[in-house]
Amino acid sequence: MFDYRQMQFPGFPPGQGGPGFPSFPPGGQGQGFPGYPPGQQGMGQGQQAPAGPPPAFTPTQATAQTLSTGGQGPSAFAVDPGAIRGCLFRYTYLWLTSGQSFWFYPTFIGRQSISGFRWTGFRWVFYGTDLRRVRSFQCF
Repeated sequence: MFDYRQMQFPGFPPGQGGPGFPSFPPGGQGQGFPGYPPGQQGMGQGQQAPAGPPPAFTPTQATAQTLSTGGQGPSAFAVDPGAIRGCLFRYTYLWLTSGQSFWFYPTFIGRQSISGFRWTGFRWVFYGTDLRRVRSFQCF
C-alpha cells in the first residue's frame, strides 16, 4: 500500500505533507490536536470515555442554558462554544433541535462542533455534532 507520508517534497520536512497533502497526524508528528496534550489525539483516538454511567436522573430543560441567535422567522438556536466550554470533561445533558436529548461527556469543543461520548443507556459511544444542532445544555 502506498504511504504518502513517506513522500519527499522540496521545501517540506519529512512527514510534513506537501502540496495538497496534510501533515500526518494532523498538527504534525506527535503534536496531537490543538487543545490536547501531546499523545492525545482528537476525534475519539486516545480519548477516554467516563469510567461509569452518567448521573441517575434526567434534568429538566427549564433549568438548561438556551441561547438564541435570532434570525429570520422562528428563532434559530445555536450554542456559543464559549458558553459550553465550561462543560468540557463534565457530565452534560444535551437537548438537540431534533427533539433528542441524552447524557453527553464532551472531550472536544470547536468553533462549530462538539464531540465526546454519548450515553446509550448501556454504554458510552463516541459522538460528535454541529453546535447549531444543540438547542440547550446543562452540565454537572
